[in-house]
Amino acid sequence: MRTARRTTAPYACAMDFAHSARGTLGVEWELQLVDRTSRDLAPVAPAVLARIDDDRVKGEFLQNTVELVTGVHGTTDAAVAEVRELRDLVVAAADAEGADVIGSGTHPTARWRGQPVSDSPRYRRLIEHGGSWAERLLIFGVHTHVGIDRPRQQTVPIVHALLDHLPLILALSASSPYWQGHDSGYASQRAMLFQQIPNAGLPPDMPDWETWERVAHDLVHVGAADGLTELRWDVRPSPRLGTVEARIADGAPSLAHLHAVTALTHCLVEERMRALDDGTEPERIPSWLVRENRWRTARFGLDAVMITNAEGATMRVAEVLHSTLDRLAPIAEDLGATAGIDAAVAVLAQGGSSAQQREAMIAGGMDAVLEHLVEAMRD
Repeated sequence: MRTARRTTAPYACAMDFAHSARGTLGVEWELQLVDRTSRDLAPVAPAVLARIDDDRVKGEFLQNTVELVTGVHGTTDAAVAEVRELRDLVVAAADAEGADVIGSGTHPTARWRGQPVSDSPRYRRLIEHGGSWAERLLIFGVHTHVGIDRPRQQTVPIVHALLDHLPLILALSASSPYWQGHDSGYASQRAMLFQQIPNAGLPPDMPDWETWERVAHDLVHVGAADGLTELRWDVRPSPRLGTVEARIADGAPSLAHLHAVTALTHCLVEERMRALDDGTEPERIPSWLVRENRWRTARFGLDAVMITNAEGATMRVAEVLHSTLDRLAPIAEDLGATAGIDAAVAVLAQGGSSAQQREAMIAGGMDAVLEHLVEAMRD
């Protein structure tokens, strides 16, 4: 019997990785524009962007969304200060258009059908490739970029560290309990929706840099993605910017929530880089347990019971987060992240955004949930 000969493209995929100073920071924050009367999503991003005329405020997949993109900063506090400036610009421009701004991972009541998509070849390809699951991406997040100066040595260990701590970032940020007017039962409905499209959710388990180059090359070569930016994993290397990018966080309802998630992510990356400097190798959680942790945290948020080691030990996420924030305090002092760690402690004390939205629902129904989100953004 003859067997088909397997053909492959020549393997020449050494990846260029932009130079970045170690530990530098950039933040991206996706914000929703809502009608002032109905509180439904409003496709006024083009008008808002025209009023601002600042390339740090960008359009996104849908015309009801704008994205704040900071420059490169040396400290958490400096990055968040720029975010505050951009948030104020958007709130003022939206106000002039009769709209308000909210920042949760999903809009609590909006329907995904019929939302106007921004006119971009990239977004048209996303719809064509992802079909109705791509059309359902009425979701909003926070992305944190941290610069690395030795990509071949640092990138994959940092990705592993962020995946092992993924429940902490996701639980601290979880802000999407409601979907199309109903309680989804999840703290982060966004995390469950986003993983449905190709090359989203958890990345493949990659033991080293060479494997990452191979995986990225093969996925682009076979047409699974048009480029590296279409590998939309929860945590990924970003060679164009010279960073590792954490993408798991839900949209931040307030500047305080954004400060908390940014500080936690920044400090976790620096902690892993210091371990590399010392030649230490922290124990990894197997990929199948990382997957289980992701689901548990999306479902239960801060109340999730996460798996903490390869032997299957467990602890409530909120408890692990408390001890982790204490452990990171010295690193936070060096990174200008102490105020962000304090903000994370405050988010924990308040129970997180998902819990706060559910409390607002009990107190005053869905109108109260939406008002809570509008006020949180203006605070």
